[in-house]
Amino acid sequence: MMSRSCWKSRHKSCREPAPCWTRPGLVALLWLCVTQIDCGSGESKNVIQKDAEFDVTYNDTVTSENQTIYAFNHTVSRNKTEGVRVSVLSQLSESPILFVVRQKQAVLSFQVPLILRGLYQRKYPYSHVARTLCQPPTRAASETQYFFVDVSTLSTQGTNYQLRVSRVESFTLQTDKKFTFTASPSQPQYFKYVFPDGVDTVIVKVNSGMAFPCSVMSIQDILCPVYDLDNNVAFLGMYQTMTKKGAITVQKKDFPSNSFYVVVVVKTEDEACGGPLLFYPLRPDELIDAGNRSKVLDVMVSPAINSEAYVIGMLFCLGIFLSFYLLTLLMACVENKRMSKKRELFQNPADMSPAETGKTPASPYEYGSFADNSSTLSSEAITDSATSTDNNYGFMERSLDSVGRSRQESLSSVEEDDYDTLDDIDSDKNIVRTKKYLCVSDLARKDKRILSKKYQIYFWNIATIAVFYALPVIQLVITYQTVVNVTGNQDICYYNFLCAHPLGALSASNNILSNVGYVMLGLLFLLIVLKRDIVHKRALVRNELNALECGIPKHFGLFYAMGTALMMEGLLSACYHVCPNYTNFQFDTSFMYMIAGLCMLKLYQKRHPDINASAYTAYACLAMVIFFSVLGVVFGRGNTAFWIVFSVIHILATLLLSIQLYYMGRWRFDSGILRRMVYIVYTDCIRQCSGPMYIDRMVLLVMGNIVNWSLAAYGLIERPNDFASYLLAIGICNLLLYFAFYIIMKLRSGERIQCFALVCILFTAVVWGFALYFFFQGLSTWQKTPAESREHNRDCILLSFFDDHDIWHFLSSIAMFGSFLVLLTLDDDLDTIQRDKIYVF
Repeated sequence: MMSRSCWKSRHKSCREPAPCWTRPGLVALLWLCVTQIDCGSGESKNVIQKDAEFDVTYNDTVTSENQTIYAFNHTVSRNKTEGVRVSVLSQLSESPILFVVRQKQAVLSFQVPLILRGLYQRKYPYSHVARTLCQPPTRAASETQYFFVDVSTLSTQGTNYQLRVSRVESFTLQTDKKFTFTASPSQPQYFKYVFPDGVDTVIVKVNSGMAFPCSVMSIQDILCPVYDLDNNVAFLGMYQTMTKKGAITVQKKDFPSNSFYVVVVVKTEDEACGGPLLFYPLRPDELIDAGNRSKVLDVMVSPAINSEAYVIGMLFCLGIFLSFYLLTLLMACVENKRMSKKRELFQNPADMSPAETGKTPASPYEYGSFADNSSTLSSEAITDSATSTDNNYGFMERSLDSVGRSRQESLSSVEEDDYDTLDDIDSDKNIVRTKKYLCVSDLARKDKRILSKKYQIYFWNIATIAVFYALPVIQLVITYQTVVNVTGNQDICYYNFLCAHPLGALSASNNILSNVGYVMLGLLFLLIVLKRDIVHKRALVRNELNALECGIPKHFGLFYAMGTALMMEGLLSACYHVCPNYTNFQFDTSFMYMIAGLCMLKLYQKRHPDINASAYTAYACLAMVIFFSVLGVVFGRGNTAFWIVFSVIHILATLLLSIQLYYMGRWRFDSGILRRMVYIVYTDCIRQCSGPMYIDRMVLLVMGNIVNWSLAAYGLIERPNDFASYLLAIGICNLLLYFAFYIIMKLRSGERIQCFALVCILFTAVVWGFALYFFFQGLSTWQKTPAESREHNRDCILLSFFDDHDIWHFLSSIAMFGSFLVLLTLDDDLDTIQRDKIYVF
């Protein structure tokens, strides 16, 4: 026969050998089973229940023979949530004390001393533990709820403890009000926030004046249990590590109860935040004293921007770049009108030629045009250019009719194998290209159809590369964003969390939207190049001598490639900012390498059209640059061997390129190169001291070698963590050096820079200066841990929507567009000058 319930109140024990049963409403037996009290073993165990009160400290002793139950009650209101916190202090012992808190809808248990594990199974004991009880919502307007704190141990010796249960002040956070609190690994804290009416998005900011100990902030739904320990805080909701700053944007739609918990946990170790690991256990089970790991923090919840701010930000972004389209259209209309008036001014009433009217143009420089190259030369200028032999090396005379017929031939019948097939070119190539003073006509002797097709390959190749590169990138970043949204791990992506505005599945829509400038201005540049290309082709069809034999040879393939690269930079930068981190930083820099390389190639192509690198060679070299970029990001951090190998390759590549440029490609890398080098040193330096034959080229190459050797030495000595940016700096430094050399030599040769190009240069320089200022603000950095990166986070500075890095995107896209226009218009002053009078440098 079953006995009556063994549950006895106040100082009565359960001694029945039969199984213990409970009446409805009594749940003490559940605790007895959980704590493994064997009522049928015949052992004597005293279960003592005490009515307890809030804010009273209970000093008591517990052994294996007695357990104590503290009964508490409090009133819970539907419109007001009170936090309840249980604090326990005990001495360190081998047999811990188990505390079980039984509530109406939840059970919380912990032991004292609390053992928390760190890396490599290190164990940290904490004798002072404090936990906040989960408060599930109630449907009643007001009700009294009971909860019990059960204390037990398996230690045969008495263990002293102190128990205190208190109400948490300011458990419910108020909007825009800062609340300061203290937390530690064994004493986590969490608070409740309820969305006020009319607020759909808030940003939760947690700050501290001390970087360490490392801590974690988490946003969790109103559910029990609340995960508030270092070993389980990542189980639910969104979370991120933090040192001094932490911020998470929370949307109302993600929480059905219109409220959430803000949980702050201090970690047992600082390694996750970039701190050192100070303790190393000698034995696996050795307990390590963690010391004082208390941290003072403050939390504040503020409303985020509303939908109107999103609309204003988008309109502002689009408006800035659409204004460039309007300005370009206006300038094109004005220029076309001006050119029409100029053509009417110089056109004779009887359609007579200048030779027949006896008029002679004042200067060939006066016929340059930004929008149209349709000016013609006088008969005297044509005659002089046709009969002059000064500086006209290898100038090939041909009739305009033959040129016109060649232009009508199909480009599809021209192959790259047709290059240099004429015997006279093979015979005098070395003579022409090794002259002391070269003119553009010397390096523009190949068939223009062949060169046009050669340089169009640049565009088609980069378009193909863009498609094959962009599609996997888009797929990958979508996966990144999905992982962040599903796991809630905010440490995966290095956002500026103080100015990260979610939109749909995206976490930082403002950083993505600000990249639209690259795409829009890249498209605008393609349209400008297309217009110039069409005007030039029409001039060729009309057999205009300016287009055929004057000015810098017009090849637009590299310009098309540059515009495409700028558009792809915007797309891939947007992909990178979906989830910025060190593994996908290559997405943001790959086409920057491309742009730098293409700009240098275009500068060189202007006066060296016959000997410029082919698209296959150029893209192969750029592929090697990207390959080293990946190696540097993965293996370069602190790896001395990698930096030695890279520096050697960098210097050797610089030397080989210098030789290639100095001799205009007229040298051979074979078994006899050492013998020829020794011979040159003997004849030019030992036998007789003679200076370099090509002084201008030598000056450029010496400066280039100094810069590159210095950069190589800097990389080898400092070994910067951001290898991708270091590699980009090498490309930009070389581009700026070559561009400065080009400008200086252009002015030194008596050429001039037209007004529009000069305005573009000055405007671009100013914009680049402001852009770099915002770039170096450094709102985040994946060179550090996510927690350390957040120390650099700052609030939005433009329209409460864009941060410093967004402004960098705006300004750098404008600056790149301006730089491209400089390259496009820099030599417009030469459009009426014969190529045998334009010097090569």
